[in-house]
Amino acid sequence: MDQEQDNNQKKVDVRDNILRAALRLFATQGYFNTSLTDIKDAAGVKTTSAIYQHFKNKQAIASTLYADILDSLSCSIDDIRRRNRNVDQQLREIVDLLFGLADAAPEVLRFLLLMKTDEFLPDQKPLLATAPFQKMLQIIQAGIKSGKIRSNDPQLAYAQFFGVINQILLMQLTGVLEKNGSAWQTKAWMAAWNSIVRN
Repeated sequence: MDQEQDNNQKKVDVRDNILRAALRLFATQGYFNTSLTDIKDAAGVKTTSAIYQHFKNKQAIASTLYADILDSLSCSIDDIRRRNRNVDQQLREIVDLLFGLADAAPEVLRFLLLMKTDEFLPDQKPLLATAPFQKMLQIIQAGIKSGKIRSNDPQLAYAQFFGVINQILLMQLTGVLEKNGSAWQTKAWMAAWNSIVRN
């Protein structure tokens, strides 16, 4: 029984190593410039056939990464919504989450925000139609309904708020901004919030 658990754990570890390696490579050199051999080498597996034991092809790796990242982001937003009743607190924590990711795991945001995933994952929903981004839109809608956010089309208010946040994150991820995200976090929050708050 212990041997079986060890084998299962090794399979999970290899799979996780493949995903982490692929994420780093996709985020730094692009999906189309990354081969399975590159992933094999970066993951520390002996042969590409070891990858095929876990994933059908490179697209399946990218699809799993996309789903895992979105699922994790969605769970984090659910936690934020449970902890905070006020729309401004919810949005502030989401901004903190995104800037924290930009500093601690920039490859995650590069994968989501910089890569044109529709080019290699054509069957996936567009980013703005996925669960975490729809939850952010729901927070904006709730803010409009409660009167905290000025009356506006919810999608326009979403674009105003997250447009500011996304642009600053993109500037950080592409090296335009020299300082890390935490240096811009409060200013980004204030600019984004002031663009939608009811005066």
